[in-house]
Amino acid sequence: MSCDFLALAQPGVQKLSPYVPGKPVDELARELNLDPAGIVKLASNENPLGPSPKVLAAIQAELPELTRYPDGNGFALKQRLAQRYAVRSEQITLGNGSNDILELVARAYLAPGLNAVFSEHAFAVYPIATQAVGATGKVVPAKNWGHDLDAMAAAIDENTRVVFIANPNNPTGTWFGADELGRFLARVPESVLVVLDEAYIEYAEGSDLPDGLEFLAAHPNLLVSRTFSKAYGLAALRVGYAISSAQIAGVLNRVRQPFNVNSLALAAACAALDDTEYLTASRKANTAGMRQLETAFAELGLQWIASKGNFIAVDFARDAAPINQALLREGVIVRPIASYGMPTFLRVSIGTEAENARFIEVLHKVLAS
Repeated sequence: MSCDFLALAQPGVQKLSPYVPGKPVDELARELNLDPAGIVKLASNENPLGPSPKVLAAIQAELPELTRYPDGNGFALKQRLAQRYAVRSEQITLGNGSNDILELVARAYLAPGLNAVFSEHAFAVYPIATQAVGATGKVVPAKNWGHDLDAMAAAIDENTRVVFIANPNNPTGTWFGADELGRFLARVPESVLVVLDEAYIEYAEGSDLPDGLEFLAAHPNLLVSRTFSKAYGLAALRVGYAISSAQIAGVLNRVRQPFNVNSLALAAACAALDDTEYLTASRKANTAGMRQLETAFAELGLQWIASKGNFIAVDFARDAAPINQALLREGVIVRPIASYGMPTFLRVSIGTEAENARFIEVLHKVLAS
């Protein structure tokens, strides 16, 4: 090839590495000649319960309309979200997963010469979305593996347009309370957009985590991003949303691709939002599974980071890559997070009781060998 198309790409894109998702079951089966039915995947923070029957019924009812484009405005889903959270539909932006929301923010508000502030050990899409549009990422050192909100507020300068914060944070599972969030928002200039990523908020019990939506009225520069991929069990359908001021939502809709959320996803999300029994079951299974893994880690003498998500980061106090490889050979997929600056950790998603037990059994075997 005579032309170097990498050199022709935007400078920020040239330096990017593609996002690496959790290894799929079929890929591991091909690589190691394993039976897919015997593989346990605890790598991608997926809901282990399987889809809600109400969701499956909603998808089935939508199938005859596959030749039609979806509702580009997502009217029905926006109406349900608006009613649920006592906001106006004009405040809602729908995304192809909440990742899409993060990309829309970057495209709308970041550019060369501007910067976004985010934490060390934060979700990989924040730096990817920032760098892809030529903006600079300002990474603030973590505090006890979580967000140092005071330091993040201090890092904001005249070229900052966006701050990404997550509660709880992925991959660490760390979180902050309502008082901390309130103090932080009070320090952020009104010209800086604060993106509060609440992808795992539905796993919170009671008042464990602040509800970001309660801060919207006092802080018009706040955007709250959520997803149906985790607690609602719709990861394959890719549907997320943001709630913000109507003006911010209007800006994001200028760069949002038409029909970015497909018809099956819209129907499934409406059904999932109404299925409170499924959400309760998801939260109950997650709480029990977290306790199951924490008990096993304690018995093995391992340290871990307390988590409010549906995953837990466990520290092996040595390079975790060989341990991860040994788990893969046994048909157990977890997530190495060296790329997040945590080379001694593996992140383990909460599975069913049986899946967690299989992981624990294999982990004992690997650590004893």
